[in-house]
Amino acid sequence: MKRDTRYAAQQPLLRTSAAGIAATFAVGIMMSSAQAQTTPFPRPAPKARNAASFQVAASETQPNRQPAIVTPVQQAQAPRQTKPPEPVIPDPRRNKPASIFMTFDANQKASAAKVSAYLSNLSTLSGNFVQVGPDGSRTTGDFYIQKPGKVRFEYDAPTPIAMVADGQSLAVRDTKLATQDIYPLSQTPLRYLLSDRIDLMKDTNVVAVTSDELYTSVIIEERNAVVGTSRLMLMIGTKDGQLKQWTITDPQGYDTTVAIYNLDTVKKPDPGLFKIDFARYPSGGAN
Repeated sequence: MKRDTRYAAQQPLLRTSAAGIAATFAVGIMMSSAQAQTTPFPRPAPKARNAASFQVAASETQPNRQPAIVTPVQQAQAPRQTKPPEPVIPDPRRNKPASIFMTFDANQKASAAKVSAYLSNLSTLSGNFVQVGPDGSRTTGDFYIQKPGKVRFEYDAPTPIAMVADGQSLAVRDTKLATQDIYPLSQTPLRYLLSDRIDLMKDTNVVAVTSDELYTSVIIEERNAVVGTSRLMLMIGTKDGQLKQWTITDPQGYDTTVAIYNLDTVKKPDPGLFKIDFARYPSGGAN
């Protein structure tokens, strides 16, 4: 059967776009020498950034007020957002090496504790996402999370990529070519988001905690002598206490940001969404 040559020519571009989400889960993967694979990190050079790039969209700026308590039912019934949010692109200067003498004050510890409690109490989460790659490219889609360890990301057409984690492994699937690459979920940075219970200050290497009227941000750093240092930045809404976005910085210093919206914490996803189909999608090398 003759392969669609136009699709084949587009594969490098599609893989680069898909690698943004793949890096979100697969960055920093370590495997034995017998199973070593190349992690699909995004490679385009980051676009030039200026101060305006780091500002929050004007539509998100609101006057100070007491945080509202949003119940899961209220959240699930909130009006659907037809326009994707504008992701907040972090300042690259935040990635300077952390001081080994770093300490956190009582307010920072309290903020981290609130984020830990939120993540620990979260059992299911689904909604839409918009991804911004290191080259500024944008992709949208749907996601589903079932803790512990299960997640599915589906890109909107025409990108034929889906990512499925079954609690043990992560499959990066190409539905057009009917192939998939497999990674160990236990070595992905978002295992913190997918774990049943978490205490960020005890279970991770937190290097920064910041809060303002819009977001509470926690940056987790992972150092590895072989692949280098990667970072995960979680951003939680100050007013509603909900996860808004995360940014992965790979060992090469490239950022991939994923903003999520239209969140539902009540409806349980179909368990079939998290099954890795090894029969229909044969596994290949992660390259």
